[in-house]
Amino acid sequence: MQQVHVRKNAIGEARLVDCDQGKLADDAVRLEIESFSVTANNVTYAVVGDGFGYWNFFPVQGAGTDGMGIVPMWGHARVIESNVSEISVGERVYGYLPMATHLDVVPGKLSASGFTDMAAHRQPMSPVYNSYSRLAADPEHDPAREGERMIFGPLFKTGFLIEYFMRSQDWFGAGQVILTSASSKTAMGLASTARHRSPDIRRIGLTSSGNVAFVKQSGLYDEVLAYDDVQALAGQPAVSVDFAGNARLLGAIHAHLGDALKYSCLVGATHIEERGGGAGDLPGPAPTLFFAPDHAVALFKDLGPQEAGRQMAESWRIFLADAGDSVTIERHAGLAAARDVFVRMAGGSVDPAKGIIIEP
Repeated sequence: MQQVHVRKNAIGEARLVDCDQGKLADDAVRLEIESFSVTANNVTYAVVGDGFGYWNFFPVQGAGTDGMGIVPMWGHARVIESNVSEISVGERVYGYLPMATHLDVVPGKLSASGFTDMAAHRQPMSPVYNSYSRLAADPEHDPAREGERMIFGPLFKTGFLIEYFMRSQDWFGAGQVILTSASSKTAMGLASTARHRSPDIRRIGLTSSGNVAFVKQSGLYDEVLAYDDVQALAGQPAVSVDFAGNARLLGAIHAHLGDALKYSCLVGATHIEERGGGAGDLPGPAPTLFFAPDHAVALFKDLGPQEAGRQMAESWRIFLADAGDSVTIERHAGLAAARDVFVRMAGGSVDPAKGIIIEP
């Protein structure tokens, strides 16, 4: 078995490690990882890993692992060994996976469509991350769209949850939403969902100058501005959703809009070199962190699993029509490629027009 170990306090440092997988536990299933995507979302998992427990899902193995961790990915895997009678060798699943070649899970809460990993070390974390879909009975699974699901799926769902939260609060009385890092897949998921579910809300995308053309071509935004053009934002009631984690940019938005900014939502950190800096003295509302798993639990409680799933699936299909073809999928073989791609992304080298799939 191989794993990619990333230094927690310097995530641009990563190494490929061979590990002894050992004997499969009596109540466990061994998965061989087939594919996963590497996106800016995975960089965020690493950046905030200590604060949100992302390093705890897949503990590192082997000597010399102090200060190292495994970054979670979303992808597909195949059962290659099973000590659980209800799960057969050859079955395929989709869910939260390590940047590695294999993973052992302890299936519980089994149904035809999925199961939960009941491994003791994963129980303190959100159940959203511990659930695996069994593809043979998964209504979201489309064999022709597996790449898009890995690249966009988790990010789209965060965007969907943000829109649901904002709409449940009547968008805090605002008529426009300002999205930083507008080329990011989570921002695109929010923009698509808002366009169809909150059509009266004007969608403003902020992005780097080099990505302005890409963001405009997506067709998801009413207006697209470069980061240096924050002063061009209309001084009307607005909410901001910050996916960039750039303290200077967030400060400029708050300073420009002042009391017209009705809610400031913090989501991701795609610009990790800028995530430092305090937000306590900003004009306008105090920035509030959005933790998607908690909102997912609230959504299912509010609507019930069936209706929540129906609405999410409907918006997912619309999003694929809106943006599913906005990226060119690139496939790379081997964990060494995963390591190299992740290091480049951690360094800020992200091409929004490419979706990276790794096949370990």
